[in-house]
Amino acid sequence: MPDQLNEPAPPRIHGPVQTEDNVIGLGRKREAPAGPPSFEELFLDVHDRLYRALYFITGSSADAEELMQDAFLKLWERWDRRDTIDDAVGYLFRVALNGVRMRARRARVIGRKIVPTAGARDPFDDVNVQEDVRRMLRGISPRQRTEASIGPRFIDWGSASS
Repeated sequence: MPDQLNEPAPPRIHGPVQTEDNVIGLGRKREAPAGPPSFEELFLDVHDRLYRALYFITGSSADAEELMQDAFLKLWERWDRRDTIDDAVGYLFRVALNGVRMRARRARVIGRKIVPTAGARDPFDDVNVQEDVRRMLRGISPRQRTEASIGPRFIDWGSASS
């Protein structure tokens, strides 16, 4: 049991950015590959940077993970045609950022459906106001009704206070 406590923690895919003593570099240093990297090598090199960028943008670990997985899946689906992709890393970031934009757009559309805009008017509200005005006008004398309907057009509000 004590041996298990002294063992280092298993490496996580998304480790901490910095420790108490120093800042950890984001990329691994490797020798230049002889040919194009395999999908696994590309994943190991890029996944941490992509995750951190997506986490910075979305603020959600789960969303960043899902967007990253979608981007790698789209690259994997096109991996047999990778010679048509100029920059696989750029392609991953572009696909992931497009995913962020699509989610934001979808959230705005759903938000508009849930929360009505200020410009949307209910015609029944106008009917209710008209009924209230009619009810109030019925409660006053005919002379007051005439003054209420045409009076505001002819009253000089500046001289009324004098």
